Amino acid sequence: MASAVTSEQSTPSQKQTTGACLVVDALVDHGVERVFCVPGQNFLAVLDSLHDETGNIQTIVCRHEAGAANMAEAVSASSPAVPASRSSHAGLGATYASIGVHTAFQDSTPMILLIG
Repeated sequence: MASAVTSEQSTPSQKQTTGACLVVDALVDHGVERVFCVPGQNFLAVLDSLHDETGNIQTIVCRHEAGAANMAEAVSASSPAVPASRSSHAGLGATYASIGVHTAFQDSTPMILLIG
């Protein structure tokens, strides 16, 4: 019994474009070199996409959202042409990051905050 090969099976696997891939591509396009985050379930797809872009973006895992926001602000302040990105959990994670975001706003430091 011969099995039929469908066109879906015969084509080589291609990278699937997802919303997370588009977010990471936008970060690369804007010159982001580092992402500070506390890994969490809210943005696992973005973390997977960041893993695929390790040549362009360095992911720095932090223990607390406030520390991650302060680190992102400090890195951006030291090289203002390059914004740092910071990923946060929804709810309390965003609240903890608010002090770092306020500091970046007051110092006119470029920062991108992604909230899951």
